[in-house]
Amino acid sequence: MVSHSEPPKEDLSAVALEHTIDEANALINGTSDVPKVQELDASKLVVTLADPNARQVPDEATANAASETICTDHMVTVSWNVESGWGVPELKPYGPISLMPTASVLHYATECFEGLKVFRGFDGKLRLFRPNLNAKRLLMSTLRIALPGFDPVEVEKLIAKLVAVDGAKWLPKDRPGSFLYIRPAVIGTQPQLGVQAPKQALLFITVSFMPRMDSPAGGMRLHTNPEDMIRAWVGGFGYAKVGANYGPSLLATNEARARGFHQILWLYGKEAYCTEAGASNFFIVWRAKESEGGKLQLLTAPLDDKLILDGVTRRSVLELAKARLAGEVEVVERRYTIDEVIEADKEGRIVEAFAAGTAFFIAPVSQIHHRGTDVHIPLGENDSGVYTTKIKSWMKDIMYGNEQHEWGVVINEEDEAAAGQKRKREQNEEAKRE
Repeated sequence: MVSHSEPPKEDLSAVALEHTIDEANALINGTSDVPKVQELDASKLVVTLADPNARQVPDEATANAASETICTDHMVTVSWNVESGWGVPELKPYGPISLMPTASVLHYATECFEGLKVFRGFDGKLRLFRPNLNAKRLLMSTLRIALPGFDPVEVEKLIAKLVAVDGAKWLPKDRPGSFLYIRPAVIGTQPQLGVQAPKQALLFITVSFMPRMDSPAGGMRLHTNPEDMIRAWVGGFGYAKVGANYGPSLLATNEARARGFHQILWLYGKEAYCTEAGASNFFIVWRAKESEGGKLQLLTAPLDDKLILDGVTRRSVLELAKARLAGEVEVVERRYTIDEVIEADKEGRIVEAFAAGTAFFIAPVSQIHHRGTDVHIPLGENDSGVYTTKIKSWMKDIMYGNEQHEWGVVINEEDEAAAGQKRKREQNEEAKRE
């Protein structure tokens, strides 16, 4: 008798990712049959403090005019290997990392990263904005490229410890309304050529200055991508924050900038669906056709086809709009084409548009150029539309402490700094005993 079993799923990447996520969750929950290896554990952090007088903190303008990114005094590193798991996390002076020329990341793009900010509030407090979402997304990106899993909560703790130690000096209380950029990254470090999942990896976290990019003079100007170039595709990895999403986009971006535009509006498929603005999510506020009800809508591309990143700023915009603009603006996530945008412009239905992401925050869009056609989008007072300004203001209030909100995670920097000094004394005493 011939038995007919259930055929395996054909979507190999999706199935592999599901298995990897299940294994990571099992390790975190203690239910895995896989031989026990060391999990990422922030409580084991070893602290080596830099000389606080060795480097001076530049002002924001000077730091952002430098030819390289200016980072704070410290960074966090944690190594991993397949035999023993995660090593002991280290918070240590910022400096170079060592890689062999044959390291996996240098050849096979086994690299992913996150981006979030730490804010000095107008109430003097230091805050992170929804860091749990960044930590969870880092795990998803890591597993997508066959790098090791971890409990996202432990990454949150390491981020918090790093900004707690460096916050007082690099985001002093006399600079309220300022921020620094946090970059966690995971890279494959195994020094062996060959297309394979790396057996060694490194997680590191840095904190640095970043220019303010949310208020370009006259609004952000977008140029649609060339017909022979796309940023992401269905079945690919556009939804993961991996380096391979960004390098190939730079050629078109440079050409757009040479023509006087800020970023590419990435379109997809023969239908030319609107997806992302550069590396940011794209939003448009328009009035639907009368035949469709004529409602005022906040429209953005959906996540279900995995073409775009599930941005933390994107998610926050949508959640705030649904909660605070209910009855005034309908929030819509769906596929829509550049032809729909051009048609809406001709019919006078476009109200405003903006890009949203960690780097650009909420940046008003004033123009889209597509194959010889220009769409000019209205800007209100201070080069920003009414709803763009409202949403931006709500988010800034949470980030900088003008509104007490669960999304704004307060960092107890004084306690962490004191704990760091205590750990250093304990390490010195232990070294003397040895």
